[in-house]
Amino acid sequence: MAATASEKQVMIVAIDDSEQSTYALNWTLDHFFAINPIFNLVLVHARPSATSAIGLVGPGASEILPVVDSDLRNIAARVAETAKQLCVTKSVNDVTVEVVEGDPRNVLCDAVEKYHASILVVGSHGYGAIKRAVLGSVSDYCAHHAHCTVMIVKKPKTKH
Repeated sequence: MAATASEKQVMIVAIDDSEQSTYALNWTLDHFFAINPIFNLVLVHARPSATSAIGLVGPGASEILPVVDSDLRNIAARVAETAKQLCVTKSVNDVTVEVVEGDPRNVLCDAVEKYHASILVVGSHGYGAIKRAVLGSVSDYCAHHAHCTVMIVKKPKTKH
């Protein structure tokens, strides 16, 4: 017997403008939503704030911040629309898309709590040890702090 919409658990998929994110969403749609979806799908994009994106404060910041903020809003709208269209092409029409300003680690863990998610899906950027140490790994953080199962989808490396 199929679960009704109200009985379905929630799956959150982290989205951004990277190849890895698109691959993870595609993979998730193909593996979890192709036949009889048992999850409600929520796509979450963490939009950086203008000040965090440019790291600029002081004189001149007030002139450039609105431009950067507008660009970040446009990027977020494009990411959300692209992800929605991918869902539609895979016949997944019942999807919630949320854009939240903030650090992706916190935004995703907060979304898990907000939606009482059972699974959080994140793509892996495949950073090396040094870059991961400097930038921090969103997937690693979520795997340790999200209060649900975290699935990290890695895009296969292409062979030369």
